[in-house]
Amino acid sequence: MKYFCNPINISYKYQFVKRADGKISVFREAADPSMIMFKGRYYIFPSMTCGFLYSDDLVEWKFHSLKGLPTYDYAPDVTVVGDYIYFCASSRNNCNFYRTKDLFKGDFEEIKGTFPFWDPNLFVDGDGRLYLYWGSSNLLPIYGVELNPADMTPIGEKKELIFWNDKEIGYERSGENHIPPRSPEQIVEMLKSLEQANDMSEEMKSMARAYIMNLPYIEGAWMTKHNGKYYLQYATPGAQYNVYAGGVYVGESPLGPFKLANNNPFSYKPGGFIPGAGHGSTMVDKYGNVWHVATMRISINHQFERRIGIWPAGWDSDGEMFCNQRFGDWPIKVEEGKIDPWAKPEWMLLSYGKPARASSYVERRMPSNVTDENVQTFWKAASNKPGEWIEVDLGREYDVHAVQINFADDGLSLPLSEGVEFKDLGYEKRWIDETHQPTRWKLEGSTDGINYFIIEDKSEVDSDLPHDFVVRENGVKARYIRLTVFSLPYGQPACVSGLRVFGLGDGKAPSKPTNIIARRVGDLDIDVSWKGEGTGYVVVWGYAPDKLYHSYQVFGESVRIGGLIKGQETYLRIDSFNENGITEGDIIKV
Repeated sequence: MKYFCNPINISYKYQFVKRADGKISVFREAADPSMIMFKGRYYIFPSMTCGFLYSDDLVEWKFHSLKGLPTYDYAPDVTVVGDYIYFCASSRNNCNFYRTKDLFKGDFEEIKGTFPFWDPNLFVDGDGRLYLYWGSSNLLPIYGVELNPADMTPIGEKKELIFWNDKEIGYERSGENHIPPRSPEQIVEMLKSLEQANDMSEEMKSMARAYIMNLPYIEGAWMTKHNGKYYLQYATPGAQYNVYAGGVYVGESPLGPFKLANNNPFSYKPGGFIPGAGHGSTMVDKYGNVWHVATMRISINHQFERRIGIWPAGWDSDGEMFCNQRFGDWPIKVEEGKIDPWAKPEWMLLSYGKPARASSYVERRMPSNVTDENVQTFWKAASNKPGEWIEVDLGREYDVHAVQINFADDGLSLPLSEGVEFKDLGYEKRWIDETHQPTRWKLEGSTDGINYFIIEDKSEVDSDLPHDFVVRENGVKARYIRLTVFSLPYGQPACVSGLRVFGLGDGKAPSKPTNIIARRVGDLDIDVSWKGEGTGYVVVWGYAPDKLYHSYQVFGESVRIGGLIKGQETYLRIDSFNENGITEGDIIKV
């Protein structure tokens, strides 16, 4: 068996973004992934990586650099059309298309475009006809048009396919947990300031007004055909929020009309260690399994500090599209054959809330941050000297099967190398560092805190994997897990957002939650509270008792479930988990 753990373990490139005031934000980013299978191999093209990832098993990903393509343009789309792979990306100018039969040779044929688009997706239907979908706006819809395969020019006029509707579609509401980011008073003041700005075009002012007024973005279109129906997927409300989601409309033809699916949002991960599951793509693998890949959120050093996640997905017998994100940042098993997309995790989270100690730390970056299941908090050593360490005490000896090591960046301020040239993208100036930046460390275990054994030694590697994942399928006996850091990119101090340990206890799973209170708050939200003995809980819900496809993982005993669709019935269940297993609760109608 093979396993991975989200966010996927790849070398996320460092971005240097120069703001209007001249200050530079430094952060890692990969987002908006297009994932395809081409000649039996899997490929992911993410934004801002200057290349692509390839894999034979969806677990181990390697990077290949690309030259001669617009790799600084957001949301690259790749589509298999016959023997070719077609590439295009976002631009405010006319967007060109590129195609090749061999990605590694880098010999791309350019086809001049005739119009601009943003967040594109090229789709080839079973009859060979070609369609393009695009759109990323809080004012404009998702568009679609048929293209002539010979020269990629439009056939007919573009069609407006879907608009946002955040008064009736709850998951489209902007803000953390769908709570508006700006109050009415703030909106008034910000609009006044905007009207006084003299250095903005009317187009930019119009977009800024919509942003200030908390209007959601709809973006990132992706088309998938299943059993003769067309599933138009899109992202909303914004990549910087924990509720960044994927919705889906269904139609009988490539250009609609489209109807909002009953199961929405089909991709939604607002809780857990790292949230977010919007703007991605859907692919069927060589064994017929369906996978959805999407964008996950950190957004500390920059609102677009983002990562990539992959989850099992599919369609149920009624044609409802779904994606399983219940334990979406826990180890996921990949088999050479058909998988159960709703399989429960084999290993449980052992590290949540467990005590941690370190060789040193700075204020507010304490050791306990590595076990709080929050990617936005981290431990940071007081020096950048090799050998700083962080250790988690699991409380007793366990069978440890996997450890995820999540390195973080904390307000990097770096001198630029000679010859660095920022690319002016119109809305910002950016430089992507493509140089190699090794990440070196050693992971050890101990049963007594005195005698240690090596679990994994990467003290001399050349790889740079900020979310490295170590698996011991047969398990190792350990109470203490210690990470020693030898070097990180740019010589920065050791900084870790999560030292996450998975394995099995030998006790009982928790009992079902009791004293459940669930009440509607308006048309689009439900407040839920309960009492339980679990380490954590997963609230699952849906529009029918057998359609509980949405989930929110929490570590307290209450949560607001947002993202509902107005007028739709809601059923929910609260599942408990601890180090020993998962217990499903009873289904109730709200």
